[in-house]
Amino acid sequence: MNPKRIASYFDRLQREGRTGFIGYITAGDPSPDLTPSLVAAMVRGGVDLIELGVPFSDPIADGPVIQRGAARALSAGTTVAKVLGIAAKIREQSEVPLLLFTYLNPVLRYGLDALARDAAAHGIDGGLLTDVSVEEAGPYTAAMHNHGLDTVFLAAPTSTPRRLSLTAQYSSGFIYLVSRAGVTGERRTLSSNVEPLVHAMRERTSLPLAVGFGISTPDQVRETASLADAVVVGSAFERAIEDSLTAGADPAAALEARARALAAGLPSKKR
Repeated sequence: MNPKRIASYFDRLQREGRTGFIGYITAGDPSPDLTPSLVAAMVRGGVDLIELGVPFSDPIADGPVIQRGAARALSAGTTVAKVLGIAAKIREQSEVPLLLFTYLNPVLRYGLDALARDAAAHGIDGGLLTDVSVEEAGPYTAAMHNHGLDTVFLAAPTSTPRRLSLTAQYSSGFIYLVSRAGVTGERRTLSSNVEPLVHAMRERTSLPLAVGFGISTPDQVRETASLADAVVVGSAFERAIEDSLTAGADPAAALEARARALAAGLPSKKR
């Protein structure tokens, strides 16, 4: 049975008075064999929960940087089964919490119960399906919870009060708050919608709240950390991979350096 690493992680953050640092990486970018070492580099740089992205041919929630990463991963032959194998390799070396980040179509193709079963067996701790409507989440959450896996759902500035309440109802582990409408990608400023969204969700749940989409600088990390329990960074890491490949450099070194630079924006203790 899954050891509830995500809950233990947030409990530890609370005890230590820290804000969490969650990092997204597309599994298989640039190759499935390389991903475990890239995750290890992110962890060395300060990331303490990993969103392991399943590459998908129609990533409607993702901006161009992550789209290109998904294309590279698919070209390298990455499948859902291979992503689970990557998770098992990571788990051989690390107890870092792993959240499977994907879309509904690959999960339905694999089978809801089969994926939950195999994900748990390979060391995954939970799932986030970006395009699953929380109003229709019953079968998915039942399958995941039956195998001890957390279900993380998204809430956005455009979410209605009813949807915020349903998100709180069906989520476990934590809730992912989208900082702005639109797709993932680096932004110059943090959206003014974040603080009201955090307050609205805190009225509905005691679960930890993580904020992502558009966070790409230490200053943005610092600003987000003042509001949320964890900060999520994705496109900035995928860009580090892309830039290192273009330059013929080591992507692991690039990811570790990017993680350290962004982690510098985290306060040593929460106020």
